[in-house]
Amino acid sequence: MVGATTLPVYALSLPALAEVLPKVKELNPDALLARAAARGDRKAFASLVDLHRRSVYGLAFRLLREPEEARDAAQETFVRAWGAIGTYDAAQPFAPWILRIARNHALDQLRRRVPAGRQVALDAEPEDGAPVTELAGDGPGADALLESAQTRAALEAAVAALPVNYREVIQLFHVEQLSYKEIAETLDVPMGTVMTWLFRARGKLRAALVEQGLEG
Repeated sequence: MVGATTLPVYALSLPALAEVLPKVKELNPDALLARAAARGDRKAFASLVDLHRRSVYGLAFRLLREPEEARDAAQETFVRAWGAIGTYDAAQPFAPWILRIARNHALDQLRRRVPAGRQVALDAEPEDGAPVTELAGDGPGADALLESAQTRAALEAAVAALPVNYREVIQLFHVEQLSYKEIAETLDVPMGTVMTWLFRARGKLRAALVEQGLEG
């Protein structure tokens, strides 16, 4: 019994591996820091802030389009995250959790700018019926377009002109490089909706660049 707990993984039986592997999978930096922060460790939370401040600010800026407002929104996001850190499920990725807080706060800020009767205009058309299979032919061209230095300035302007939900998926997919699943968790929508929005957003960006003669 003395050396039982130090056996190498290859010496464990399959049932034993089934118990060990999920626990090992949990041990990522975000999960460990979040658990420590939930116990009141402010240094651990500060490390989480350092790891995610860029993506939180990036999403806030993409939505609000004002640097000062985006900085304030990012700060408020982390204040709210500190207050709610005990609700974070360490078995799930941390990025969608913190970005969902950032998104909700930024949308609240946007709604304060817009009269109640016009708030529906914050989002693009609600229908989500575009076939997901259409994305297969759209992807490579859109990725190359987003990486093209020659069209960067025009592309930024085109992204800024998109409806809020389209700006979100462009930011989260192409800049933050979240998966469809993680974006769906962040935005609290079905994964198919994320794929549809991304497809339509790319289409609008391409159309805007074609109009300017930057894309054939």
